[in-house]
Amino acid sequence: MSKPKIVVLGAGLGGTIAAYEIKAAVGERADVMMVSASDTYSFIPSNPWVAVRWRAPEAIQVFLPPIFAKKQIGFTAAGAKRLHAAEKRLELNDGISVDYDYLVIATGPDLAFDEIEGLGPHAGHTVSICQTAHASAAADAFDRFVENPGPIVVGAVQGASCYGPAYEFAMILDTELRRRKIRDKVPMTFVTAEPYIGHLGLDGVGDTKSLLESELRNRHIKWITNARVTKVEQGMMHVEEIAEGGAVARTHDLPFGYSMMLPAFRGVPAVNNIEGLTNPRGFILVDKHQRNPAFPEIFGLGVCIAIPPTGPTPVPVGVPKTGFMIESMVTAIAANLDAILDGKAPTAEATWNAVCLADFGDGGVAFVAQPQIPPRNVNWSARGKWVHLAKIAFEKYFLRKVRKGGGEPLYERFALHIMGIRKLRT
Repeated sequence: MSKPKIVVLGAGLGGTIAAYEIKAAVGERADVMMVSASDTYSFIPSNPWVAVRWRAPEAIQVFLPPIFAKKQIGFTAAGAKRLHAAEKRLELNDGISVDYDYLVIATGPDLAFDEIEGLGPHAGHTVSICQTAHASAAADAFDRFVENPGPIVVGAVQGASCYGPAYEFAMILDTELRRRKIRDKVPMTFVTAEPYIGHLGLDGVGDTKSLLESELRNRHIKWITNARVTKVEQGMMHVEEIAEGGAVARTHDLPFGYSMMLPAFRGVPAVNNIEGLTNPRGFILVDKHQRNPAFPEIFGLGVCIAIPPTGPTPVPVGVPKTGFMIESMVTAIAANLDAILDGKAPTAEATWNAVCLADFGDGGVAFVAQPQIPPRNVNWSARGKWVHLAKIAFEKYFLRKVRKGGGEPLYERFALHIMGIRKLRT
């Protein structure tokens, strides 16, 4: 009798660790396979550093095939063309189909640059840090910009669900420009769909509103909230500032010599528009066990899953899926697959706690939200130079974990336990 087959779709932050943890949990009881669109893992949180050449792309990347082979995890970089959920079949871009007994979807998002005219690094006029290749191209654009400096616009458009990297990149640009002694030649504006600075898609965490407003003021960065970007032209961004009720309160025409705007996210084409699997934006619907209600053999984790917003806002604001929150989903799925293979019902629930380090180049802001969505049991934020050092340490630690093919080592579990941070509900 053949073993059950578990397929993980997507080798990003969540998917890579998921493959490791699932294989460790199920052992020889099931075959595990990774389907990725690339043979290289990139540590996405370091992309803002790549965009100002504080990191080379290869320094934050890991070649995956030999690691997966060592762990006895199947691997293909053909990428998924289409999921046929009713058939339990994944059609790949190379024409081959992979059958599965259980599927873990961890694709990350499709980047919806096309929803705003002129947005994005390909057919538009703004750079991106969403992918490491984008960040490398952004570094080239920044090199050209510093030769002829002018205004900078950074932020996140309507519907975005990831705001931390926008704040990080604005502050990192400020730090780099001051180091080059040309900050005085560069007016900066932060443009965001958030209803207030520090909302972060989470209705704030601790005192992030005051902390981030203070940080922007200290760095002479102006801001526009409740912003809806209507169009981007070469060197000019058109923004509507929306009042409560949806009316346009003000319009802004913002000139720029360099701009990075985070786009809205949506589900990837391979899984989009499958009835019962996704919401209208293509995000995977999951229950408290990370399991899809219509297709119980399918699990979802990370940026690709559907999470309702924290509340109504004048401009659409999505909810971020932070690194630790994603890792808690990974641990829950591994535990639930372990139970299912033993003939038991899945019981593990991820805590969805958020632990975040936002680096500002010469300092930063850290926050802990337990759970990520309010109301919370823990709601804490702080800032200092220690955050920058902690982010560097975490980068090195996480890349080592990927290279070693490990999930959660004992000392990580112990450290989190000491801090009262759990991955699973008890």
